[in-house]
Amino acid sequence: MIPRYSRPEMARLWTPEYRYSTWLAVELAAARAMAEKGLVPRDAVAECVAKAGSFTAADAARIDEIEKVTRHDVIAFLTFMEERIGPAARHLHFGMTSSDVLDTSLALLLRDAADLILAGLDKAREAVVRRAVEHKRTPCIGRSHGIHAEPTTFGWKLIVWADELSRARTRVQHARAVIAVGKISGAVGTFAHLDPSIEEAALRELGLAAAPASTQIIQRDRHAEYFTALALAGASLEKFAVEIRHLQRTEVREAEEPFGKGQKGSSAMPHKRNPILSENLTGLARMLRAYAVAAMEDVALWHERDISHSSVERMIGPDATVTLDFMLHRFAGLMEGLRVYPERMLENLQATRGLVFSQPVLLKLIEHGMERQAAYVVVQRNAMRVWDEGRDFKALLAEDPDIKALLRPAELEACFDLQHELRHVDTVFARVLQAPAAGGS
Repeated sequence: MIPRYSRPEMARLWTPEYRYSTWLAVELAAARAMAEKGLVPRDAVAECVAKAGSFTAADAARIDEIEKVTRHDVIAFLTFMEERIGPAARHLHFGMTSSDVLDTSLALLLRDAADLILAGLDKAREAVVRRAVEHKRTPCIGRSHGIHAEPTTFGWKLIVWADELSRARTRVQHARAVIAVGKISGAVGTFAHLDPSIEEAALRELGLAAAPASTQIIQRDRHAEYFTALALAGASLEKFAVEIRHLQRTEVREAEEPFGKGQKGSSAMPHKRNPILSENLTGLARMLRAYAVAAMEDVALWHERDISHSSVERMIGPDATVTLDFMLHRFAGLMEGLRVYPERMLENLQATRGLVFSQPVLLKLIEHGMERQAAYVVVQRNAMRVWDEGRDFKALLAEDPDIKALLRPAELEACFDLQHELRHVDTVFARVLQAPAAGGS
């Protein structure tokens, strides 16, 4: 997590001060639940609540100082709370283990981070939908293998992205539910010193579900699912970014990232306008995938728990959430400012002199009784002449005796009707835009 790729709204969740505030929230929720059961004095819990206060950078530094001696972060935190509160603080953490605090706190942080990510997904999708509707009927060439295939529209390209972002939102929403689970079940999850009802009451106060069964920790398949959902969202953003990068290539130039006044593209070449935002998204998506792999490595821990996952999560928790949050807002801004060149799109569509209508000709010949493979040979031999001789496809077809024998001039002309090729655009837009907001299509 570095400031260059961080938004303050997300970064603040991962400050030491905020983390300690969630630890305290877990401790106090558990203490209140214990007081209701008579395990700890109510007045002591009230005193802890009254004196706990908030956390500053100086407080975090003091906890770090204590940890240099204890070499244990939760003990350092509890020692600090005893310094601040006094004797009543001895009732905090009664019957609990460190992971009760750490895992439940992490659930709170990842849940809240997911809320920011969901908002970012909504913003990104809204930006894509606006541009898709704007260019719903802007014709452009569809490509497969990087080669001109058949006509589509730029809006059609974008509505596919909107549909994909809906699925990303569904996955993140599900991952939020999977991760919003805590535990206050003790050293190996057996509730040896606390009743399960205490766990349920404390977690209910925190807005979390209780893990149905736990060891010393919440099981890490939950975390792996969470970080995988983030990585998949990032992979979709990379896919969109790669397309923009290709469309911005000088030879294509159908769309282009916004280029601000005073912006420079190259230290050596003043003419350059590079797709730096899209390239940045590509690079950050690689990091998200790395975080997802690290989370999967954390699933297999020794027995009821070891500590090998701890260092990993201290890094990937902040980094993955901050990174995807940044990516979503960067992509939304990119889409809002994207320059689109419809005239260039039409030029490129027409660049192959009608070849992109080869399939309508093939199908029309089949309709008129020609065997499919024979029709394919007839159409292909004329198509190859377009590539090799630079001639017009429709003119070549009109001269071909095999085609003249079956198709009237008007029938051949109808095979080159661009609007007929794109006649179902309204249906596809309706499918996407009328689907539930959470996606799932």
